[in-house]
Amino acid sequence: MSVTLTDQDKQTLRTAAYGAVSLLSAADAAGSPHKVATDGSIALSSATGLVGHVLAEKSKVKNLNGRSVAEIADHVLPALSAATSLLRKQDPAEADNFRRTVLIAVEAATRAHKGEPGPTMAEMTRKITEALDAA
Repeated sequence: MSVTLTDQDKQTLRTAAYGAVSLLSAADAAGSPHKVATDGSIALSSATGLVGHVLAEKSKVKNLNGRSVAEIADHVLPALSAATSLLRKQDPAEADNFRRTVLIAVEAATRAHKGEPGPTMAEMTRKITEALDAA
């Protein structure tokens, strides 16, 4: 099945994926947010398939520098649902690839945290997963 993504669709996928990592980094502000962001981003750069190609494109991801976690979440959580939905309409296998890619990045990001992720990161992980599954 051939998937056709507009530039806006690609931007939505990148906002969703990199935004999920940004949310976790912001949720770990008292810990090691840079390590969280680095490990999550490395996982995203290891993606394959159409999702891997879209995430590898060099373009600025907008709306990830909010003044609060809530402001970032206002952009990222809907983007996660929208990205999954638009992929599911065109290629369900690629939608599953996107979901797995984001969840692997979330897992990599939370492992960057020393010890068990705290309740804030656990709750953000739940919100990200919920947004992915809302499509």
